[in-house]
Amino acid sequence: MLEGVDTVVGYGRYVELLGGLVTGKEVVTTAMTGERDRCEQALRLAGRGRRVALVSSGDAGIYAMAGLVLELLAASGDGGPAVEVVPGVPAFVAAAALLGAPLMHDFASISLSDLLTPWETIERRIEAAAAADFVIALYNPKSRGRVTQLPRSMEIVARHRAPSTPVGVVKNASRPGETVTLTTLGGVGRLYDSIDMSTLLIIGNSTTYEAGGRMITPRGYDVAGAGKDAGHAGRRHGVRARAAGRPFTVCSWPRR
Repeated sequence: MLEGVDTVVGYGRYVELLGGLVTGKEVVTTAMTGERDRCEQALRLAGRGRRVALVSSGDAGIYAMAGLVLELLAASGDGGPAVEVVPGVPAFVAAAALLGAPLMHDFASISLSDLLTPWETIERRIEAAAAADFVIALYNPKSRGRVTQLPRSMEIVARHRAPSTPVGVVKNASRPGETVTLTTLGGVGRLYDSIDMSTLLIIGNSTTYEAGGRMITPRGYDVAGAGKDAGHAGRRHGVRARAAGRPFTVCSWPRR
């Protein structure tokens, strides 16, 4: 995708992650809170005939820049340049793969940042998702100036989940410095000091369990007769194959 552009616009840290992919291109960066300026600059440059890539982390349409670009175009009323939204790998998908299979059933993704959304609204969403037994993915759990929202969120979830509920904590998913920790709802508080904006938490539902160091949320398949080697009512086959060193890759068919 980047091969076909002459200009790259993005948050400085995200552009740095591209390394040599931006060599020979004009690079425009903005600070963390410069989202609108970033999008407006990209649209202006594209309007002048430049081939522009506006870079986001994860997926551009999930807590990123695709929505703001389209909103600005809609507000302008003049159509503007042609825009293509290129799908990416969201952080909760990368984190889930590292943890095992925690998102096999219905789940909710909630950002704890109250910069653009009132905290009262975020609390209602956490309460609703926890009461409905969704697996919950928490983005933006803590920043240097925002430290109370994560423990408050855990208090809300704890009204509906057992302390033994598995919780996955993934930092820098698919990036340098990646860490993966599997804990519980009752034990996650011990990790608060290490959690920051690059961390994502996945909280299991009432059926989620841990097996072989993997977090698993059953989809509902009848696996009771899978055989004695599968373990845990037949649900650990994939984990055991991996632990035993035999090749075992689970993937989806590529889209063409």
